[in-house]
Amino acid sequence: MDAELVDWELAVTTARRLVRPGPQITREQAGEVVAELRRLAVEAEWHVEDYTRLAPAGAITPINVVDRPEWVRSNVAGLRVLTTPLLSKLSDQQRGTFSTAVGRRVTGIQLGTALAYLASKVLGQYEVFLPPEEYLTGPDGSATPDAVGRLSLVAPNIAHAEATMGVVPRDFRMWVCLHEQTHRTQFTAVPWLRSHLESEITAFIEATDLDPDVLADRVRSAVAAVRGAVFDRSADSPSVVEALQTPAQRAVLDRLQAIMTLLEGHADQVMDAVGPRVVPTVADIRSKFEGRRDGGSPLDRFIRRLLGLDLKLQQYRQGGAFVRAVVAEAGVAGFNTVWESPTTLPTRAELADPTAWMQRVLGSRPSISA
Repeated sequence: MDAELVDWELAVTTARRLVRPGPQITREQAGEVVAELRRLAVEAEWHVEDYTRLAPAGAITPINVVDRPEWVRSNVAGLRVLTTPLLSKLSDQQRGTFSTAVGRRVTGIQLGTALAYLASKVLGQYEVFLPPEEYLTGPDGSATPDAVGRLSLVAPNIAHAEATMGVVPRDFRMWVCLHEQTHRTQFTAVPWLRSHLESEITAFIEATDLDPDVLADRVRSAVAAVRGAVFDRSADSPSVVEALQTPAQRAVLDRLQAIMTLLEGHADQVMDAVGPRVVPTVADIRSKFEGRRDGGSPLDRFIRRLLGLDLKLQQYRQGGAFVRAVVAEAGVAGFNTVWESPTTLPTRAELADPTAWMQRVLGSRPSISA
């Protein structure tokens, strides 16, 4: 691509300038948080693998404990990889125009502003898509075929969350590590999952309508759709992300949302299933964390709706209910059938009706409710 349509360096600079500083702790305290997170992440890996009965293959996943600026840098690098096909498609139409040069800076600032907000919220993540140079490398310097991603924990956000909620620090850190290690296990133990996710993202890009008039109409509709989001908590009110989709994209988005809902719900369920054995105060943490998810100022709720983050909260809850229902009826082994192939993944409709998924995939007819 001759000229990229996003000023990625400006996005990083903007985010780092706007991101709030972390909690005020001493260098020694920060070192203790980092050291314990690294230790607990390794311990959590054992607990997750033992409970899920999923055996990761290949190289050990790197564990990164990062601050907010480093989280920004890493996520910009991942977004650059993930969005390259779409931006290449856009660039083919717009290359050489003055608006491209101006637009890439505007887009960089917008992206940086969004990342500055997220950088103070995210506790951890499993980074599936990395730049080639950041994957584990073999003896010849090339990326190893079994290198899938990287587990990152945002130390200042974890320290801030545990302090503001008043929970036991060690227990909360283990609870977060259980969640992120579950995501790592999903992608390292299910060899087709990453490529399937990539293919769906490719299908989403191919369904993107780049006609300027169509895009302008859709943006106007999106703005109207979220105008009441400051005070509207209803699940039916769409985010900008949802309102901008074409009909063809929505079909792909339904499948992508089903995948992400399953992955988030599974991690949520594992946290609570393993928690009582290794996190003594798990009930207190769950109660306070749910309150934290639902809270926030009107402005905070508006930003969450604008970025589509409310959708993620729904994913935790609906996905968790699906996994708990299936595990209660069919056990962990029965649930693990979901990982056999893309055809055994639940649809969005089945996520709301676990019985339907079990009838289709397991051939059972249990009487349960989601």
